[in-house]
Amino acid sequence: MASVTSHHDASGRSLADYPRPSVAVDTAVLTVDGDALRVLLVDAPERRGRRLPGTFLHAGETLEDAVRRSLEHKAGVTGVRPSQLHVFDALDRDTRGWVLSVAHVVVVPPQAAGHASLVPIDDAHGLDFDHDDIVTRAVAWMRGRYAEHPDPDGVLDDAFTLRELRRVHETVAGQRLQPDTFRRAMLPHLAETGEVARGGVGKPAQRFRRR
Repeated sequence: MASVTSHHDASGRSLADYPRPSVAVDTAVLTVDGDALRVLLVDAPERRGRRLPGTFLHAGETLEDAVRRSLEHKAGVTGVRPSQLHVFDALDRDTRGWVLSVAHVVVVPPQAAGHASLVPIDDAHGLDFDHDDIVTRAVAWMRGRYAEHPDPDGVLDDAFTLRELRRVHETVAGQRLQPDTFRRAMLPHLAETGEVARGGVGKPAQRFRRR
């Protein structure tokens, strides 16, 4: 790897001559638990508040590696595929100094959400730094995905009924969805499993899987 002083630009300055911020990663871990869309929060005792799990980028580490490290160490969440969400670069976002945050989002089933607190998104406010804004962007990102595809992040098991699927989509959307319209929109993206869900009232419901 080339030294930061070995390259000079047209002005004669090397990379070391430019000020460099610290780089952090902060991750919104979202899930559907019961009838609530929830976000994972960790305590910040030194600031007497709550925040999203995050960490500073280490030398020789990718952003994705840093996200996975922070989620495992701070929340017990493993085996995830984070998606980059947005770069937060307000100069006053962190009182400790000049810190850029590369925000990420992860959607997991509730049983994979580790040992941290799962808080309904309506209660996830007053967080440290600009983490309220990260949560808002993450929820909008998730809603966009679920508006087009049936449970694209696998909150449900591999096989599910249309009613179970609709309940998840209603929770993500934050509103009731018309059953017939939802069924027409989702069926082209689903395949029948040949199984039915028993135990409820009325006719057993077909189970589907994602195509």
